[in-house]
Amino acid sequence: MIIQSILDTDLYKFTTSYAYMKLYPDAEGTFTFNDRDNTEYTEEFVTELRLALCNMGGLYLSDKEKKWCIANIRFIPQFYWEWLSSFYYDFSKINVELDENKHLHIEVTDKLYKVTLYEVPILALVSQLRNKMLGNHVNMEEVINRLIPKINLSNINGLNFSEFGTRRRFSAAVQDEVIKYIKEHSTYCTGTSNVYLAMKYGMKAMGTHPHEWFMFHGAIFGYKQANYLALEDWVNVYDGDLGIALSDTYTTDVFLKNFSRKHAKLFDGVRHDSGDPFLFTNKVIKRYKELGIDPTTKTIIFSNALTFPDYLEIKAFCGNRIRCSAGIGTNLTNDTGFKPSNIVMKLSKCRINANQPWYTCVKLSDDIGKHMGDDAEVNACKYACGIC
Repeated sequence: MIIQSILDTDLYKFTTSYAYMKLYPDAEGTFTFNDRDNTEYTEEFVTELRLALCNMGGLYLSDKEKKWCIANIRFIPQFYWEWLSSFYYDFSKINVELDENKHLHIEVTDKLYKVTLYEVPILALVSQLRNKMLGNHVNMEEVINRLIPKINLSNINGLNFSEFGTRRRFSAAVQDEVIKYIKEHSTYCTGTSNVYLAMKYGMKAMGTHPHEWFMFHGAIFGYKQANYLALEDWVNVYDGDLGIALSDTYTTDVFLKNFSRKHAKLFDGVRHDSGDPFLFTNKVIKRYKELGIDPTTKTIIFSNALTFPDYLEIKAFCGNRIRCSAGIGTNLTNDTGFKPSNIVMKLSKCRINANQPWYTCVKLSDDIGKHMGDDAEVNACKYACGIC
């Protein structure tokens, strides 16, 4: 089994699932896979992937796992974990195929509170099986040797970080060994986004919300107020918990325009996930000051393809002006000497209930060329947001 547990995924999948369940229980959505490298896959790969996806259907939340979640993830109520005990991955909901160019296509459609749970394990499966298909093999001792100077750099310089590497890990075994080493040797690791490994190694499960939460609100309610409504709904569900706001679904500039004093005070900080981190830092500090809020009381979480040397430079730039931390993923769980997969799986369409029409979802980005969605809808989103 490549996916070892229903908890072998990121915490924010569960927080988002519960938010959908509480506020939009009838909403439906489709998640669509995208390989940005246009990798050519084989029929043998597809057969293995389908078998692995089918095997996921045999996973159930155990009583031990349920009790751990109830005790350690206090902001999600007990009834959610009791519901999750009856959840299983339904292979019939997943469509996997190769096109004539051998490019991989995957789609999953279901109620949003269920379909959101498929994203991370599917990406982790594709990443691991892709490495197998390409003949990429690693020596675990070499993986740890690459990890040691990173953790030393963190320990020496007081670099707080969380491990965020499940979706593009080299393999489940590599991530497990990386987390084990971090647990034993890191002074400043604040936790891991992987709930299963957090439970296994006695660490804190980390995460808040994903782009899809904002994409859903933009598609259903309109792009102009999507950021505001998404944050307002998050507050209505979590009442101040999970207080790091994702900033770049419709570009940082649009987010900061929508970032009200209420939300700026309620949320502990913001997450940077695309674009120039130094320019972002200055913009966020400026916005807090405009709102009459002391930026030194707030935090930026940096998570855009981050390395530890990059993070050290960013931390120095933040200085005493604003707090900072980092979510580091691929650089921890897929730094093996082989090129990591550049794969994503995003919400591509949604509807608020079965009687309503489907709406296309889009995501803009502060990185050039990373807008997601069909061109017409991306242009409509840019027009609505006032982006030239």
